[in-house]
Amino acid sequence: MGVTILAIESSCDDTSAAVLRDGFILSNLIAGQEIHMAYGGVVPELASRAHQANIVPVTDLALKRAGVAANEIDAVAFTRGPGLLGSLLVGTSFAKGFALARRIPLIEVNHLQAHVLAHFILEREKENRVPSFPFLCLLVSGGHTRIILMKSHLEMQVLGNTIDDAAGEAFDKCGKIMDFPYPSGPLIDRLAAAGNKNAFRFAKPHVKGLDFSFSGLKTSFLYFLRDRLKEDPDFIEKNKADLCASLQDTIVTILMTKLVKASQLTGIREIGIAGGVSANSGLRNALVREGEKRGWNLFIPHFSYTTDNAAMIAIAGYYKYLRGEFTGQDVVPLARF
Repeated sequence: MGVTILAIESSCDDTSAAVLRDGFILSNLIAGQEIHMAYGGVVPELASRAHQANIVPVTDLALKRAGVAANEIDAVAFTRGPGLLGSLLVGTSFAKGFALARRIPLIEVNHLQAHVLAHFILEREKENRVPSFPFLCLLVSGGHTRIILMKSHLEMQVLGNTIDDAAGEAFDKCGKIMDFPYPSGPLIDRLAAAGNKNAFRFAKPHVKGLDFSFSGLKTSFLYFLRDRLKEDPDFIEKNKADLCASLQDTIVTILMTKLVKASQLTGIREIGIAGGVSANSGLRNALVREGEKRGWNLFIPHFSYTTDNAAMIAIAGYYKYLRGEFTGQDVVPLARF
């Protein structure tokens, strides 16, 4: 009958459950938490309470959508970290209880590794392209910006990391300066489509090697608007699209410069992106342009696998199951992994 994995993801504000069999996804359900929009960011206490309310119905529906009974599950995979500790605790506790009640293995998953492994999720009746190893992946989200070398499904090496803020955080913080709702990334992406990316220039920090920095960009953006608003209080409203286009182009340029450098240093042409910011159209278009120019074999995730979801936890759990990498009931979540 194959290997059937139930996966639980609860690292931040989305409660997700998925069922996967032999690498093929059968269901992937997500319950979001719109309440955080009113606060301009995720409130950890509210997030953990919402997970407690959502996790049972989301898991129940994931099993029903997959057409799989609870006694057909061979193992439970869950996000151990990194993430918000209260949120992780809800998912970890539920997974431990489910596994203990059915006497099946428990599999801990690194949330960041799972984002990259989303490229290996298979779907029925679709053309499934998966990367070959070694594989370079630019992982870009609200909390992380990294260039990762995947040597196998479960062996990864971080080649570059952010030394301060993440790219997704830069989008959100700059959006907040413009009084945009949280999260600001999707709105900036939409407005940028109608703007001139060369209208304004912002700081591009010079960091050695393959590491990133975005704190200087945020400061540059803040001071630029402060000075312009003194001259014209309606400056943001009048230049909204151009501001978004220029900001997005700056962030994408920083990301792509490092990714190109990583490919040149390693000689690897199997290239992909992952994480929430990988849904950004500017980044996707830039990746396609560079890929055509440099002969890369590109892998761009489906939008449903860019944000936090349990399908990516399931595929990571599947490969760990095949290697017999299980964890005990004494496992605890880790905010930093």
